[in-house]
Amino acid sequence: MSEKLRVGILGGTGMVGQRFIALLENHPWFEVTTIAASPRSEGLTYEEAVAGRWKMDTPIPEAVKGIRIMNVNEVEKVASTVDFVFSAVDMTKEEIKAIEEAYAKTETPVVSNNSAHRWTPDVPMVIPEINPEHFEVIEHQKKRLGTKRGFIAVKPNCSIQSYVPALNAWKEFEPYECVITTYQAISGAGKDFKAWPEMVENIIPYIGGEEEKSEQEPLRIWGRIEDGVIVKAEEPKITCQCLRVPVLNGHTAAAFVKFRKKPTKEQLIEKLESYKGFPQEEGLPMAPEQFIKYFEEDNRPQVKADVDRDKGMGISIGRIREDSIYDYKFVGLSHNTIRGAAGGAILCAETLKAKGYIGKKF
Repeated sequence: MSEKLRVGILGGTGMVGQRFIALLENHPWFEVTTIAASPRSEGLTYEEAVAGRWKMDTPIPEAVKGIRIMNVNEVEKVASTVDFVFSAVDMTKEEIKAIEEAYAKTETPVVSNNSAHRWTPDVPMVIPEINPEHFEVIEHQKKRLGTKRGFIAVKPNCSIQSYVPALNAWKEFEPYECVITTYQAISGAGKDFKAWPEMVENIIPYIGGEEEKSEQEPLRIWGRIEDGVIVKAEEPKITCQCLRVPVLNGHTAAAFVKFRKKPTKEQLIEKLESYKGFPQEEGLPMAPEQFIKYFEEDNRPQVKADVDRDKGMGISIGRIREDSIYDYKFVGLSHNTIRGAAGGAILCAETLKAKGYIGKKF
């Protein structure tokens, strides 16, 4: 029997599910053994289920082509085949909450890409380089669920990855007020240009629910565990606008920041370049060697040149300069479906394994 952990992908036929499967090919710790989707795909091989709608640049991994799709609603049956699952199901928020809890109650850890549980008080929402200590709340969650090894953990919204890492690297300078505008790729809506021709040469100045997530989720990441729940931080105050732009992959942010302890530009750059988190210290498989890279060139970071840095897991920052109203402004870039979605969730799972929360069922 393989020493790798057996992984299930819930919602494995959708765009994020496909990204999970592509990224997990030849993973040293995890092996995709089960793929679950809606009843209409049940019984098809994975190759048949995604025929004509495989959206990744790389081919379907040979190891999963013949896997028969299981019905995601048959929770006990799916759970019995895996050590843990990644969740990328396309359902209503309440349906996602219910099905993820159902899987957790089968003693199957759930690492979710979905937003449904991001504000459940005892569910950790983690960027592993920033707040891995929030996984400690899992022990309180298990008591609520009545489980010994089953739990839910989530990763945050994709767009905040383009600016939150920089703000976190600068915490000692006490950023307290930020204005952010994000320019978000169409793959964040689960689409490409073929499926969404209206986005060609177009900008849409609205993404439902995105501005609230961009303003509030960072505060939960910077929050603290208190009485078995995560209490969000009060600062920095963030106001955000989110625009959909004609880019396939890559969310860009333009940010303005006020600090209580004003640093020099050189200090800001040094803090970015030297920043390491748990994944770098432990050498986790999905971890970028350099979490945050600063570009000196005025015209960087660029989506085409930089979004795939460190296999899409690196954060790119540029154009730090003093501002006439705020203290500093900068531009950030992150890959929304790798670092911001499936890759970020895989890194969460690696962190959970390294910390002993995920292991073999038997």
